[in-house]
Amino acid sequence: MSPSPFLPTGHAQRPIWEKYLTDYNEGLGLVYERFVLDDFLAALCRSERVETVLEAPIYGMAGVSGINSAMLARAGLQVTLVDDTPDRAAHIRRIWTELGLTADLVVISPERWSQLPLPDRSFDLTWNWAALWYLPDAAGLLRELVRLSRHLIFVAMPNTWQVGYWLRKFVLDRDFFRTVDERWADIGRVRRVLEAAGARILDTGVLDVPPWPDTVMPAGEVLKRLGIRSRRLQAQFSGDGWSWSTMAYYTGAQPDLRARVMRYAWLDHAALPWQLKAVWAHHRWLLAAV
Repeated sequence: MSPSPFLPTGHAQRPIWEKYLTDYNEGLGLVYERFVLDDFLAALCRSERVETVLEAPIYGMAGVSGINSAMLARAGLQVTLVDDTPDRAAHIRRIWTELGLTADLVVISPERWSQLPLPDRSFDLTWNWAALWYLPDAAGLLRELVRLSRHLIFVAMPNTWQVGYWLRKFVLDRDFFRTVDERWADIGRVRRVLEAAGARILDTGVLDVPPWPDTVMPAGEVLKRLGIRSRRLQAQFSGDGWSWSTMAYYTGAQPDLRARVMRYAWLDHAALPWQLKAVWAHHRWLLAAV
């Protein structure tokens, strides 16, 4: 069985995803990540005339589980999600109901990621975001994404080239890296498995390039772990005035949220070679076809 994702340091008995099943305050970084991913997937699906989507697994991104494909469903696409934790899946159903959306949610046992109970060539797009290193057989899952796609496969993983990755690994959150198989952060390894399974690589690049490093934790917690005790800074990054929720935007409660967040997307949108952006980008991705 794969280790539970997002285990807080010193508290391996309770995965962090449980917190966000009811607390939708994800932080500015995660909300930004969702919005740039939404834009990327929306553009891809429009240009390639995608109608059916499989997201498997659904727990690669921190924050609220199961909503990475929500905006695709809102655009009219048929979405299927796969998860291996029944309790989390039940909450995901509730969350999608809150959004007024529907998805086909398939729940499997953790050892079944290399044998998904779905027929060949069922989807126009199969994809996942930063999930591979949690799996007991990531290569098996990649082969399944190829088997199940009749057109595109999209996979992204954390970018090991950027400074936030190393800050997290050696300073802020060293225990986290004992819970994942870091070999799958190597996008070249992902590419080789996809190609061996019969997929053809169409494109590669980076995504999620905001002006802050990728620490995958609230700014206030970063300050504490770095030993910075400034009350002024702690107050700036905590409290009711520092609340960021993608769900609030998706439900219509904060319609201006996207505009406020995406003002930081100037580097994502810059017309620069992706290799230059990779010095700071939080994720690298591959797009393949069958």
